[in-house]
Amino acid sequence: MFPRSGALLAGAFAVLAVLVAAGAFTHLDQWSIDHLMPGAKFRPHVRPPGILESLVPLYGSHWHGGWGIAVNLVTLPGAFLVSLLIVLACSRTLAVALLAAVVVEVVCKEVLERPALHHGAVHIVAFDTSFPSGHTIRAVILAAAVALGWPRLRLLALTWLVAVLILIELAGWHTPTDIAGGLLLGGLALLCARAAGALRGGRRLAA
Repeated sequence: MFPRSGALLAGAFAVLAVLVAAGAFTHLDQWSIDHLMPGAKFRPHVRPPGILESLVPLYGSHWHGGWGIAVNLVTLPGAFLVSLLIVLACSRTLAVALLAAVVVEVVCKEVLERPALHHGAVHIVAFDTSFPSGHTIRAVILAAAVALGWPRLRLLALTWLVAVLILIELAGWHTPTDIAGGLLLGGLALLCARAAGALRGGRRLAA
């Protein structure tokens, strides 16, 4: 049976998506651009990463300065193919949940567009369709898979997840609402996997 907490997360994600598209959090996201993205290098007319960039680890990445190097290296385990293989080693059901969450992410980015965000006079085109954060979704699911499949690595997995969330904000990869949406969708995927019996703990999860 689908848990009530899952329905709450799904509802919260849907409400957040609508509010982001309606501009309810534009001021918050704009404030974060102005004050919380010291490592960002915004350029005019740069579109969000395409399918190839999303599938191939580090393809199309920008290695500008220490921020670029740090965020690319730390987020590497959360790249789509890398994270999928690691999650698959833990649980087939959880890997399906990851794929389903990525499908929802892609659909949202195709149909949802937020009001324009700017850095000075530069319209940050990449943020128009950056909700929810795929980096956050995959990091949440990957961290949970590693923590459940290899319990001794729980602290490391949690530390890595927190580092990813902080760095993608500071480096200007995602806004706070993108990250919040990714947390909700990643959490929803985990609850669905749990409802399917995949999250039972232990050394390796076969389900």
